Amino acid sequence: MKLMNKKFFQKPPTKSDLRNHLDQDVDTFLASGGEISTIAQGETALENRQGPLQAPLFTEPRAKRTPLDDVVAALDERQKTHSSRAQRASVKKYRPRKKVIYDDFGEPVRTVWRED
Repeated sequence: MKLMNKKFFQKPPTKSDLRNHLDQDVDTFLASGGEISTIAQGETALENRQGPLQAPLFTEPRAKRTPLDDVVAALDERQKTHSSRAQRASVKKYRPRKKVIYDDFGEPVRTVWRED
């Protein structure tokens, strides 16, 4: 029997693995001359912040809409013609199919012939 690729059986990294990797990255950053500065609680990078940031929602004037009533009517008409063709084509008689009835434990109990 051929063994499956180990790629399928790799476990996701644990929190301790991620923590160790982050510590190694920080140590590498500091060893290369990087510097970590502390920021006081409540301090922000925004200058003269008075209140919460305002999102620029609905600041542009309302755009003019193009009426598409004729396009919608054409689409509806095309849909009606396609649905009438589909109804005529769907009058086919289907062959009965065998369906297996299972009990609560997944064991087959009996078979039934269905016409759907």
